[in-house]
Amino acid sequence: MDKVFIPDEILLQVDKPARYTGNELNMVKKNPEDMDIRFAFCFPDVYEVGMSCLGLQILYFFLNRRKDTYCERAFAPWTDMEAAMREHNIPLYTLETFTPLKEFDFVAFTLQYEMCYTNLINMLDMSGIPIYAKDRTEDDPIILCGGSCAYNPEPLADFVDFFYLGEGEVEYDHILDEYKEHKKNGGTRDEFLYKLLEIPGMYVPKFYDVEYNEDGTIKSFTPNTEKAPKTIRKVVITEMDKVFYPEKMLVPLIETVHDRVTLELFRGCIRGCRFCQAGFVYRPVREKNYDTLIKQAHSLIDASGDDEISLVSLSTSDYTCFNDLANGLLDDFAKDKVNISLPSLRIDAFSLDLMQKIQEVRKSSLTFAAEAGTQRLRNVINKNLTEDDILNGCALAFSGSWERVKLYFMIGLPTETEEDLIGIADLSAKVVDKYYEIPREKKPRPVNVVASSSCFVPKPFTPFQWDAQDTYQEFAEKAKIVKSHIARKQIKYNYHDAKLSSLEGVMARGDRKVSAAIYRAWEKGCRFDSWTEEFKFKEWMESFEETGVNPAFYANRKREFDEILPWDHISVGVTKAFMINERKKAEMAITTPNCREECSHCGAASFGGGVCFESAKKNKV
Repeated sequence: MDKVFIPDEILLQVDKPARYTGNELNMVKKNPEDMDIRFAFCFPDVYEVGMSCLGLQILYFFLNRRKDTYCERAFAPWTDMEAAMREHNIPLYTLETFTPLKEFDFVAFTLQYEMCYTNLINMLDMSGIPIYAKDRTEDDPIILCGGSCAYNPEPLADFVDFFYLGEGEVEYDHILDEYKEHKKNGGTRDEFLYKLLEIPGMYVPKFYDVEYNEDGTIKSFTPNTEKAPKTIRKVVITEMDKVFYPEKMLVPLIETVHDRVTLELFRGCIRGCRFCQAGFVYRPVREKNYDTLIKQAHSLIDASGDDEISLVSLSTSDYTCFNDLANGLLDDFAKDKVNISLPSLRIDAFSLDLMQKIQEVRKSSLTFAAEAGTQRLRNVINKNLTEDDILNGCALAFSGSWERVKLYFMIGLPTETEEDLIGIADLSAKVVDKYYEIPREKKPRPVNVVASSSCFVPKPFTPFQWDAQDTYQEFAEKAKIVKSHIARKQIKYNYHDAKLSSLEGVMARGDRKVSAAIYRAWEKGCRFDSWTEEFKFKEWMESFEETGVNPAFYANRKREFDEILPWDHISVGVTKAFMINERKKAEMAITTPNCREECSHCGAASFGGGVCFESAKKNKV
């Protein structure tokens, strides 16, 4: 097919036309005719969200460093653009060359959030690519998925040819080298998928069969060919200073969710919060050294012109050289008015001196994740954060002339009681009281505390993966309890849409049978399910009923430890025995030390790198 042409009259009628035009600063330009492999990197959400994804930026430049491969991008068109494209029979295309996705060798989706699954189906349909993997022919691209949600691939298993489990820098070159040779020799798509079984971290659903018990639980999950491994183990980079990192990043022409340069400090997390999937699936912790990060920061700023650097990791202040790095960046960039953004900050590790330095450049809001309102429940979830830590951290912030603090909590956590819910209001009030302990001359404006609660969603590969999730009605009642105890005018309380969280719970722990409901919901017009204005809860409930999928079975049911879970054929390194032990400790509100304090023998040391590996070696001495 020829290059796609978008008439100006369409672009002038849709919201934010720059979403669909490409040609951003640092965009890679190659001659497609000189390429052996065409690779479409697709983000199943709107452009502004996708362009804020660090994984997209890394893999885009990682794949394009190959002389034989052209990696291009595509995003989910907003509803107005979708309507126009369908009306004019315009297929979904890439921003680099306006080539239809159907013309590519690979169409790859990154799965960062469960509520993007209908967008993935919609993007395939808009591309003219058969939605079900079984219906694809030699003329169709190979569809693959990666990202955090790929660790439970089963809800999308019927739609995807293969899943990449782990970090892309490890095996993508191997995959593309194999494909190039395979394509040269005229091999079929099925033969190539079969070859993928030899590459670590690749899960090809068609080579595995699932049987179910009468009660709907999984009876067995078995390979249907000898070559398919019984367990697919994720792949990870062990030496972060040697791994590829782009010297420049794509600079969008419109404002995005995170409109700044992103500096990745480390991967993994030492904390082991029992609700946090990322904290387990990204183990072990692997850091970059100070010099590497300073060099990368200068390169990225020089190539982008951005005026803010975001220090990114799951818990930024756990970087071992955090204070030196933050101060070094401030010293280097303050003269150019480049701000340092510090997400994922722990209150107990916050530096007043650093706060004041940041404020000298440009003031930014402070966000602290308390997670629970009482110490008992914080121990249950292994937050390893005391009330004194929280209040002292807020006091430091207030003494540094901050008057606005955001506190994040969760409701619906395992073992939660009404006392824990009231504790959210009580803790927020204590934070306000801390502000008024500051001398009058240091608080020129009233304090503003925003307490937000999200709904707990049990996720795979966490100690709470066996727990029942609250219904959306129960979530709503709990939010009302919290709100009724907010008595201070300085506190604003926000809570999330419980219906959306209840649906997320179905997707997070779904099996292959859930795919029928996802497909039916898409047929009913479900798109952008994570966007409030587009979320169609009624249509989703109808889809479950029409396909015989019971959402309560997946979201609101407690599992036994010996039940076969839909993701049990996947290994993230952390053992099931460790998860079970952590769940039992949660019931008793017993905490587990972080990985730098003591190795808990979770299994991640088997990857042979990172903090966990160092701790394991130390304990053997």
